[in-house]
Amino acid sequence: MEILKFKTNVTSQDEVNKVTPLLDKLDGISKWQISTDSEENILSISGDNVNPQQVENALTEAGFTGEFLRVLGISGEEL
Repeated sequence: MEILKFKTNVTSQDEVNKVTPLLDKLDGISKWQISTDSEENILSISGDNVNPQQVENALTEAGFTGEFLRVLGISGEEL
């Protein structure tokens, strides 16, 4: 299990709702959340073999931007 972090421009719950169906259908993701109260609106994803480009493409499809920041190689599902 690894955790991926992305900087996004998703700033509200309504916007999170727009990305939800697109992120939910991506392979390998077991859990995700967007911290809309942080300055960089960080998207954290827990999963196995998650493709960062597919995540960025899903955000773009919903009308938002996402910049891949890093992968943390840890076990568990804590974001």
